[in-house]
Amino acid sequence: MKIQSFKILHCNAGWRDFSFLKIITDEDISGISEYNECYGSPGLSIIIDRFMNKIIGENPINHERIHQYLYASSRQAPGGIAQQAIAAIENALLDLKGKKLNVPVHTLLGGAIRNKLELYWSHCGTYRISKELSDIMEKPQVKSLEDLKQLGKDVKNAGYKGLKTNIFTFNGSPKLEMQGFAGKSGWPELNVDKHIIDSLKKQIDALRSGAGEDMGIHLDLNFNFKTEGYLKITQALDDLNLTWFEIDTYHPEGLRRIRDANKTPIASCESLFGIREFRPFFENASMDVAIIDIPWNGIWLGMKIAAMAEAYETNVAPHNFYGNLSTLMSAHFCAAVPNFRVMEIDPDDVPWKDDILTWQPEIKDGHLLVPNLPGWGADLNEEVFKAHPPKFIKT
Repeated sequence: MKIQSFKILHCNAGWRDFSFLKIITDEDISGISEYNECYGSPGLSIIIDRFMNKIIGENPINHERIHQYLYASSRQAPGGIAQQAIAAIENALLDLKGKKLNVPVHTLLGGAIRNKLELYWSHCGTYRISKELSDIMEKPQVKSLEDLKQLGKDVKNAGYKGLKTNIFTFNGSPKLEMQGFAGKSGWPELNVDKHIIDSLKKQIDALRSGAGEDMGIHLDLNFNFKTEGYLKITQALDDLNLTWFEIDTYHPEGLRRIRDANKTPIASCESLFGIREFRPFFENASMDVAIIDIPWNGIWLGMKIAAMAEAYETNVAPHNFYGNLSTLMSAHFCAAVPNFRVMEIDPDDVPWKDDILTWQPEIKDGHLLVPNLPGWGADLNEEVFKAHPPKFIKT
């Protein structure tokens, strides 16, 4: 079997486009993967195209050889967009290999250890803060703390045992605070104002009031502060019985300082690539939970990172705020990895999200049921792409 051709596909998903790679072989077996160009990775499709043209004619079963070849060909610019391109290819090759051998991808990873995965409702309120996004999703807008309380009730009634939220303020119009991503206030200094801490306390209280005391609440602080700021916020909120503080930083020693200063667990590393970038965070015991992005790293490399995490007695969780194919890819990873913590999923999204793929998440009592079909267990509905052409990525 040889790689014969490939297709790069984009489908609009409201405020961003979902992106996919389809690798086709001379045996008419194809493999698919989802990748993410719309959040900080401009031009990723171009890199995938160039890498794919390097491996036409290769045997797709030898995905580790292909990965190592593409890594070597981009050795002087490791990580980043180059690694995301390699990951997109690797993930499609694993799907293809599973279909060829008539087994699920998690079988290729050693077999499923569990058949259901505990979920948390991610970006709880994050998209609904915006009237524009709420209208696109056909969901009620979160305009107040009372609306946030109702959303907490909705999460509980849906059967979820956990939720994750970002930083909101309600001084006049509701606002999502994202200064780490060049938001309107607080950038580039990334300092902490008192009103952020006060707002977070009210926000967590509203969600807790609606969702109940048993709901696990994760707080995602993203890249919004420096070590000093993270210390101020986490110490101010350390008594709120949160499941974890999620912090993005490239400074493992600084993250260890934050972890040592708090009793609330720390989750981190979703923006890291490969075992070399994860290693100093494990060596410094910087976090309690290591978050691994499967579309960014690739599922085979993701298993290597998880194995390293296990050597440091650390559990892992996937970074999964994309489309249903990413959810499916992450599910195979979570099913096979021994040191699994919990899985992220985004229930709030565009109405046509479930039409893009032939598989939809089957969720019972806040758990995702692990599929057992060959490969990922799904194909792309390419007709849907015609109905929702990309708006942000030029093709």
